[in-house]
Amino acid sequence: MSHNLHFWMCFSESGRKVILSVLCSVILSNGMVVCNQAIGQNIAQHVSQNSEPQIIDTDLNRIQVDSVITPVQRASPIAIATYKKSPIYIKVTYGQPMKRGREIFGKLEPYGQLWRTGSNEATEITTTQDLQIGNKILKAGTYTLFTVPDKDKWKIIFNSELGQWGAYTYDPSKDVLTTEVSSSNVDHLYEAFFIAFSQAQNGVEMILTWDKTKVVIPMTFVN
Repeated sequence: MSHNLHFWMCFSESGRKVILSVLCSVILSNGMVVCNQAIGQNIAQHVSQNSEPQIIDTDLNRIQVDSVITPVQRASPIAIATYKKSPIYIKVTYGQPMKRGREIFGKLEPYGQLWRTGSNEATEITTTQDLQIGNKILKAGTYTLFTVPDKDKWKIIFNSELGQWGAYTYDPSKDVLTTEVSSSNVDHLYEAFFIAFSQAQNGVEMILTWDKTKVVIPMTFVN
């Protein structure tokens, strides 16, 4: 009862009334007890009859915890690439897969097949500024970024449907802009898939790197 009393005294008088009104039957599961209304009433009666103040231990180092819930970590963490130069702001949110000794483009990600441009959820890009990509204009907004890798060139796709998982529900009728850019091999091996921005004249370059492949997507600011 002393443990229940300490728990009960953590709440204000109004808080106790709310708890008493909503607590239901006792649940006994794996030795865990959840107080019901009857127990709460017994505690309330005990408190009203006991004039001595109750001391509540607030030192977390002395509180015994039966179990700890640990968040599940992703094998491919969420990563964010940003460019900001007022009033222009561009942000890319993507899942960041790792190489882990695998051959990536042409095998893990086959040539000529649609890719989410990352892992887990499809990659999304937000821009507050109209951008010229190739000879086309991408209006300010948020888009899903798909790609189709190939040996020497990639197809870049900006799609208006958001919140997609992978590329399984891709609808080409919702493509807003498509273009092609060259890809190149580099000497440095990138263990993690990485997206970054680099300042360019009148715009930026969005750079995609993974394994020994590098893709540069030029973007020009539209006034």
